[in-house]
Amino acid sequence: MTHLLFLHGLGGGHHTWDRQLPFFAERGYAAHAWDQPGYGHSPIVEPYDFEQVSAALRRLIESLGSEPVILVGHSMGGYVAQEAYARFPQLVKALVLGFTSPGFADRSGDFARQFVAARVGALDQGKSMPELAAQLMPAMRGAISDAEGLAHAQAIMGGIAPATYRKAVQLLTTFDGRRNLKNISVPTLLIAGSDDKTAPPEVMQRMAKEIPGTEFVVLRGCGHLGPMDQPEAFNGVLESFLRRRKL
Repeated sequence: MTHLLFLHGLGGGHHTWDRQLPFFAERGYAAHAWDQPGYGHSPIVEPYDFEQVSAALRRLIESLGSEPVILVGHSMGGYVAQEAYARFPQLVKALVLGFTSPGFADRSGDFARQFVAARVGALDQGKSMPELAAQLMPAMRGAISDAEGLAHAQAIMGGIAPATYRKAVQLLTTFDGRRNLKNISVPTLLIAGSDDKTAPPEVMQRMAKEIPGTEFVVLRGCGHLGPMDQPEAFNGVLESFLRRRKL
């Protein structure tokens, strides 16, 4: 049985994929969603870097059996998926990278500083994670958005431990996967949202051109919330890719 392993974004958790897991389970896939270290009940790792986060993911993959898995990463999860493939490609059967980028290194230093300030500034001012989620998440939805998607995304983000969230924000700013794109040799799908301001479609399109034989799809009216913003469209694109590639 083919294993799909879904990796959430910065403001997410395994519940990000509540509209994906049953959909793909019903279609014969073994569908799993992880909590990155520090999220949910997953123990924190120290130092909180991509080496340790990837090692945690490797342990999870190996616990699922001897077959390589299909990694489906949303935003930060796309970074983790890229890092995992670079470190242990033999455990990855295919990659699906959604609403993500090759990292921060292709942006200006100002972008990273503004990103950190926007993501943690409210916490520095004494606001709670639910308050931060209510501030950030509405701007991440698209013009064509599932009615329940935003509320679901806000609830998930509101439950993240503030210390973990701070560590994850800093983690993101260290990622640079550009040099590894040309080495990806498994079937790969990139999914972008036309309304995504965090990982704009033009950034993802440039990324797609660097990966040999990749497929690139833009969901019209979709924002950065991706699988929560347009779950039916997201599921359809992913299922089509899996069937077409006989995965």
